[in-house]
Amino acid sequence: MSTPTLPTTTSTLRVGPHAVQPPVVLAPMAGITNAPFRTLCREFSGGKGLFVSEMITTRALVERNDKTMQLIKFDASERPRSIQLYGVDPVTVGKAVRMIAEEDLADHIDLNFGCPVPKVTRKGGGSALPYKRNLLRAILREAVGGAGDLPVTMKMRKGIDDDHLTYLDAGRIAVEEGVTAIALHGRTAAQHYGGTADWEAIARLKEHVPEIPVLGNGDIWSAEDALRMVRETGCDGVVVGRGCLGRPWLFADLVAAFEGRTEDLVRPTLREVADVMVRHATLLGEWLGDEQRGVVDFRKHVAWYLKGFAVGSEMRKRLAVTSSLEELRAGLDELDLDQPWPAGADGPRGRTSGNNRVVLPDGWLKDPYDCAGVGEDAELDTSGG
Repeated sequence: MSTPTLPTTTSTLRVGPHAVQPPVVLAPMAGITNAPFRTLCREFSGGKGLFVSEMITTRALVERNDKTMQLIKFDASERPRSIQLYGVDPVTVGKAVRMIAEEDLADHIDLNFGCPVPKVTRKGGGSALPYKRNLLRAILREAVGGAGDLPVTMKMRKGIDDDHLTYLDAGRIAVEEGVTAIALHGRTAAQHYGGTADWEAIARLKEHVPEIPVLGNGDIWSAEDALRMVRETGCDGVVVGRGCLGRPWLFADLVAAFEGRTEDLVRPTLREVADVMVRHATLLGEWLGDEQRGVVDFRKHVAWYLKGFAVGSEMRKRLAVTSSLEELRAGLDELDLDQPWPAGADGPRGRTSGNNRVVLPDGWLKDPYDCAGVGEDAELDTSGG
């Protein structure tokens, strides 16, 4: 691997009153970026960076859904506290934002306009929504107006597909409505997580909206990738998602790289990885109030943590169905824990397949401005999706 070099500028990223240095943000990921995972990432970063909650549905928040209220719990050491909201109805989004501001539930609000999954886009939400310019403007106006002193940012994709790109229009609307910063995933909804992220689009957006910070997202698998994105696009910071799955110490690498300490990159042995796995599962159990639930929730992370290590398929399956910390630790102890960090384990992880069909409401593409038929029934009633 070549030695990472610093981008031409390393100025501090500002999200409203919050200074983010180095300019590194944990991407919201459903079922992943809960308080325990954010704790691990923050510990490895030394408290530097910005760590955003998984997606919270505005309707569920306003109705104080039990699951949702659990998802917005922050550790006492988390500052600033960042919540990502998903909503389609401007009125409901406004209520949710005012609730957060008035009850001091967070210090920063991010709005999701990037999710490509069918249960979101079929209701006109996530990456489908910016196509409706007037609806996007109405949501942003309600959010910024209700947030008071809290900064409001947004995360989006390039558009629905290559024939329906929206990111430049959406960026200009965001500036006009007072959004503090924009994160762009360099893929369309149709690409899902397939193919290669279009970093040139990030550069174009930065040129198009010079008034506010632009953050780049997509295909950051290593600290070197992050520095290269900033150099090549001129973006003000990076948003890291799938690259940190099973690898929360990537945030230590990112901090070291942006600070010029390229010799400090983390390459843990399997023994060290196993210790992090047990700590992750332990934190989940404490957060959920039940050890077994925590270990069961942790199962999805097992393959990511073990990527590249010499672990037989039967043992991988066994570790992925454990139900107690004792069982998890015992299984890990049977492995060759002295294995060094495997070559190639820094590469792509998580979902990589594309999906060329974007599920949209009937007639969604007929008029990019008319948003008739979108209302409260388009709000999901549960969070984390």
